[in-house]
Amino acid sequence: MAALINPSILSADFANLERDLHAIKSADYAHVDVMDNHFVPNLTLGLPVFDRLAAISPVPLDAHLMIDDPDRWAPQFAEAGAASVTFHAEAAQAPVRLARELRRLGARAGVALRPATPVEPFLDLLAEIDMILVMTVEPGFGGQTFIDGTLPKIRRARKAISESGLDVWVQVDGGVSRTTIERAADAGANVFVAGSAVYGADDIPAEIDALRALADAHTH
Repeated sequence: MAALINPSILSADFANLERDLHAIKSADYAHVDVMDNHFVPNLTLGLPVFDRLAAISPVPLDAHLMIDDPDRWAPQFAEAGAASVTFHAEAAQAPVRLARELRRLGARAGVALRPATPVEPFLDLLAEIDMILVMTVEPGFGGQTFIDGTLPKIRRARKAISESGLDVWVQVDGGVSRTTIERAADAGANVFVAGSAVYGADDIPAEIDALRALADAHTH
């Protein structure tokens, strides 16, 4: 399974988002963190900005909704052009219904889990989703340190997916860099969100290539 690198534009220059999206055109997706200052203590961007980003982005958009009431809002991000929409398990009232609606609208459906949220309740529902996002930091801010205690959860998710025979991706988000990506890949992740590691690099395309190579060497 090939590794996918999804740089997070949370670490981009918000005054130059079009420029910074084109800087990651060699990536697989652009990860867009949508925060509402309720589910997490930070505020980023909403549907009008996302809609414009979808229109000008050279790569597909991977929307990560750190918001209350995703049952109401998530389908609108799919309609705005997101290739993948991930909502938080802790916030969704009817996750299966929501995942089915996202798929109906043509987006991949992802379920995100905070570091302390167990993955087990979702392992019987793998057929209903396309991706599990294991947060490797507490959601809300970029630049945090990778939490190694999330690695066993990644392993359990990958084991259940492998046993199911389904093509469900495992994404990690938070503290992903050259020093942590191999551990995450070895545990079973295949989609890697890196923000400051990419946008803080002197050569962004070279950093994307380096992260992809490190992950590919350890992706099962």
